[in-house]
Amino acid sequence: MARSSSNPAFSRNPAFSTGATKGLQVANAPTAEQLDEMYGRPSATAADTERMTYENTITKIVIAFVVLLAGAALGWVVPVLAIPAAIAGFVLALVLIFKKKPSAPLTLAYSAMQGLFVGGISAIFEAMPNMEGVVSQAVIATLVIVGVVLALFRSGKIRASKRATKIFLIAMVGYAVFSLINIGLIVFGANTDPWGLRGGEIFGIPVALLIGVFVVLMASYSLVLDFDSVQQGVRQGAPAAFGWAAAFGIMMTVVWLYLELLRMLAILRGGE
Repeated sequence: MARSSSNPAFSRNPAFSTGATKGLQVANAPTAEQLDEMYGRPSATAADTERMTYENTITKIVIAFVVLLAGAALGWVVPVLAIPAAIAGFVLALVLIFKKKPSAPLTLAYSAMQGLFVGGISAIFEAMPNMEGVVSQAVIATLVIVGVVLALFRSGKIRASKRATKIFLIAMVGYAVFSLINIGLIVFGANTDPWGLRGGEIFGIPVALLIGVFVVLMASYSLVLDFDSVQQGVRQGAPAAFGWAAAFGIMMTVVWLYLELLRMLAILRGGE
């Protein structure tokens, strides 16, 4: 008796049935030349199979940052857009974080909103007394840090580890709590310093400098995690669309790093 698979994809196809093979003939069998040509063809690459590669991921990251820069240029000219853009960017970030599949349109929309926010905030800082040139300093510092972290990661001198990641997560929670308390003190007038707790000193050392170093270290390790995620995605053959998720993550980290550096430099300048 013929025996067939219980899988309907096979059982409904007579070609996979034992009894059905009787009388079947091979039609249009390839010639020796055709077989030789088939074997000589190059293997399909990750790009051919629509898998994540370093090249297509970098392209997506560059596109996202070009959109961010365009938004920043507009935000610099119209700083009033910073607040609504910050709210819209926050909402888009939540959607992208909880969305199961990456989205190119949402990522680019988030890039635009972040650009408007960053450009507007930068223009406001630059217009403050004694702050001329602070934006260019923050931009240069951000680029240097990102470049150094990327170079160290590519050389294998720094890598993500479970222990370091746990410490990073604890530090992030602590920093978030500190930031919320600081905002609360400023809003309710418990601290009259415009920068809140960041504007004080500890043993003669500006708190802004101490926090700035702490944040730079956290943001640098966050970049390591971002680069590691890209590396793992390429190695595991993740779908190419996940390059947009990488662009979103790296952009969040770089913007965070820039804003913290801008704030730190502004506080230190204000204390001169």
